[in-house]
Amino acid sequence: MLEGKHIVLGVTGSIAAYKIASLASMLKKQRADVTVIMTQNATNFINPITFESLTGNKCLVDTFDRNFQHSVEHVSLAKQADLFLIAPASANVIAKAAHGLADDMLTTTLLACQCPKIIAPAMNTRMFQNQMVQDNMKILAHYGMEVITPATGYLACGDTGEGKMPEPEVLFEYILKGLKPDDMAGLKVLVTAGPTIEKIDPVRFISNHSTGKMGYAIAKAAMRRGAEVILVSGKTDLKPPVGVKTIDVLSAADMAQAVKEHAPSQDIIIKAAAVADYRPKNIADEKIKKKDDAMSIELERTEDILGYLGAHKINGQFLCGFSMETEHMIENSREKLKKKNLDLIVANNLKQQGAGFGTDTNVVTLISKEDTIQLPIMSKEEVADELLSCILKARM
Repeated sequence: MLEGKHIVLGVTGSIAAYKIASLASMLKKQRADVTVIMTQNATNFINPITFESLTGNKCLVDTFDRNFQHSVEHVSLAKQADLFLIAPASANVIAKAAHGLADDMLTTTLLACQCPKIIAPAMNTRMFQNQMVQDNMKILAHYGMEVITPATGYLACGDTGEGKMPEPEVLFEYILKGLKPDDMAGLKVLVTAGPTIEKIDPVRFISNHSTGKMGYAIAKAAMRRGAEVILVSGKTDLKPPVGVKTIDVLSAADMAQAVKEHAPSQDIIIKAAAVADYRPKNIADEKIKKKDDAMSIELERTEDILGYLGAHKINGQFLCGFSMETEHMIENSREKLKKKNLDLIVANNLKQQGAGFGTDTNVVTLISKEDTIQLPIMSKEEVADELLSCILKARM
């Protein structure tokens, strides 16, 4: 995912500095080349040797380290960097960066860098809310740096409020977004994911084996490429994607309501959810007691959400559906494409190895009115990017 990318991590004097060790490890596992630059104050919270052990690169602190290389290090490092993240970013370093001050290795390298830059503030709530700090962050945003909104919670000083550095997993998502092409900026994308649950009684329900992994991968990929994303999700064990507005639903009716509410404003709609086709006609108020003889449940059709979207598609809106088949995949999917007025359908066969529910991979065929593109087995993240690239090409 990050192989060949050079990430520079700037670490300043904050108790949150120790968390960046986990981030550095995550980046290395994705085969990124990671260099850590620390302020002198940061070394009071975590030893540079920790970062050197994790990254395999020298951790830089002193601008004039005569035991390192003959090149002007802050300039040569700036040329190599694909992305620069300062986390945690203290109020002091934020002020320096906002006004172009460069008096240590971190700030001189930052000033020399022309790559994407991300700032993750971490400080006491009162410091963060100080108007001078707020103005400095606006200046950073004005100069094209992304300033991450800090988390709210219990702080090291004992206060509770804004100013907490986001967890490494969140910072990792911002890095991935910063490295992706911004080719979906300005687009609004709605994605559905996961299963729906149709109640039988207060205890039992009808559902399916969908885990939501494919839909979540699509939502993440679209967000990383600059889109404004809404994810309408059935019940899953997955964490809501960072930077994506997630709407949790249970039943097919709940999903239909959420999709209908937001669909008119969307440029692209991707229906990856596994929506139940049927639901119990009558839901018991009390638990149905077990009997010795057989029991039957009368079912009725749920609303065809994809069919509704096709019938009410707005001019210029791109509609993509999913088709999971066990036989006659191409023929059945082409029929669905035409019947539901879709622009693209993503077809896969549940019986094919590497495809289907619960896997981390998928094997799909992208079918439009004009073309059929069969993709090899890929991770669901790779499938998501291929799908989005295909949609963007078709919209041109």
